[in-house]
Amino acid sequence: MKDINRYDPAHTPDPKGWLSMDEAARIDLVLKSHQHAKEPLPSPRLHAALHVIVENQVALGDEIPVRRTIERLQAEGLDRHDAVHAVGSVLAKQVFDLMKERRSEVDLNLAYTAELEELSAERWRRAR
Repeated sequence: MKDINRYDPAHTPDPKGWLSMDEAARIDLVLKSHQHAKEPLPSPRLHAALHVIVENQVALGDEIPVRRTIERLQAEGLDRHDAVHAVGSVLAKQVFDLMKERRSEVDLNLAYTAELEELSAERWRRAR
């Protein structure tokens, strides 16, 4: 297991090392990374939490399509950090829609997967 003592969104964290940490430690690493980069964020903790969720999903490998989606977005020209943000935007929309509509009849995993499949670097750039 590789020890994780810093987070760089340009590089995929070691999955075993990443998942061996508790959520609070992961969030703190992401917060420190963004503070070091001096990125102004309206909601730093929420931003970090979305990064952590996406990185958790990447660490799961092929169990879900997030890792492949990030790789595809990078092949389409996004840097890894923007690819994480693009996937995070899909995740945030799914959570918002769920809270707003309180849908229980929809398979959320299928909806998330479908939106990830439709996501492209071009679409992400237009939405920004």
